[in-house]
Amino acid sequence: MSNVSDLFIKLIKYDTQSDSRSTTYPSTSKQVDFAHVLAEECRRIGLSDVNVGEHGYVTATLPSNLAENTNTPTIGFLAHMDTSQDAAGNNVNPRIVKSYDGGNIPLNNKISLTPAEFPSLKKYVGQDLIVTDGNTLLGADNKAGIAEILTAMEQLLSDPTIPHGKIRIAFTPDEEIGRGVDFFDVKAFGCEFAYTLDGGEIGEIVTESFNASQAKFTITGKAFTQARQKA
Repeated sequence: MSNVSDLFIKLIKYDTQSDSRSTTYPSTSKQVDFAHVLAEECRRIGLSDVNVGEHGYVTATLPSNLAENTNTPTIGFLAHMDTSQDAAGNNVNPRIVKSYDGGNIPLNNKISLTPAEFPSLKKYVGQDLIVTDGNTLLGADNKAGIAEILTAMEQLLSDPTIPHGKIRIAFTPDEEIGRGVDFFDVKAFGCEFAYTLDGGEIGEIVTESFNASQAKFTITGKAFTQARQKA
């Protein structure tokens, strides 16, 4: 069975940046390529109904292992496959920091992660952390969520003694540019409840969804300077 860290490091090697300037959906062809990689991962672990839709959505099913007459809701888990267009997403070189000691984490000769700048680091003292080399994004947003979902599904498939109802999973493109669910078919997904795994602390549940929507304004006029105001 896959180790979640190994799977995560495998997935972040794929460049999947979205592009807000694009008029296609998904906005980049490399997301479509990655969608097919994820579909193969779904098939490898034994999920059924694996599909890559015309808009790049990857969906798959883990059938229920309960008695047929058991009335349990279908649960969904989602994660997005794209990374931000604002920083490099290719040639990712991750490093594992073993048993983090609470101090600064040098990424390269110029950049360090410091508790002074990121106080939340103190919450992970003693844990193993995966970091980038400072030259690219790591891609944890949101390939960490993808790795978590696939590993959980593989665990359930490998251990039939764990009871569960029907589970649906979906991996979506273009979340970083606010278009992630423009063509997502909620009805076809067929879940009573669904959860997105994306960031946040262990045990945290957020009940509002970030959608990355943005607006750009061009203002034409004359500047009202301080000197003119005094005149």
